[in-house]
Amino acid sequence: MINRLTKENLNNVSQLALMLWPHNQFDDLKLEFNEILNDDHQCSFLFSASQIDVGFVHVSLRVDYVEGTNSSPVGFLEGIYVLPEYRNRGIARALITACEQFAKENGCTEFASDCELTNTDSILMHEKLGFEETNRIVCFKKKIE
Repeated sequence: MINRLTKENLNNVSQLALMLWPHNQFDDLKLEFNEILNDDHQCSFLFSASQIDVGFVHVSLRVDYVEGTNSSPVGFLEGIYVLPEYRNRGIARALITACEQFAKENGCTEFASDCELTNTDSILMHEKLGFEETNRIVCFKKKIE
């Protein structure tokens, strides 16, 4: 069962997000997801199986340029996580479908995502879910004085 982010499931979504982004703090993630509740340009969904929360997804509407797209706004997959023991059961696909519907309802004709070049699990998941690779980049920075 897929449910939209609510105050009631905010802790559960934040806990799953912490598994995806372990270098963050739970309270910081909870604050970020709480802000999503009042933001028409973002949404999060929670997937429950047998009354256990096993996955979440975060989608946004990006109006700035999104690599490889030709329109604006673009639905953008900000993050997705499914507990390892529940993977390969169609849960990620169901969560992505919910995101695509959110994006369509908000005028999007394209849906995009990104991941690190070294994240082969994410790359394979994206390919299985119908995404096509558009570009590979390496980003640089330099401090100036």
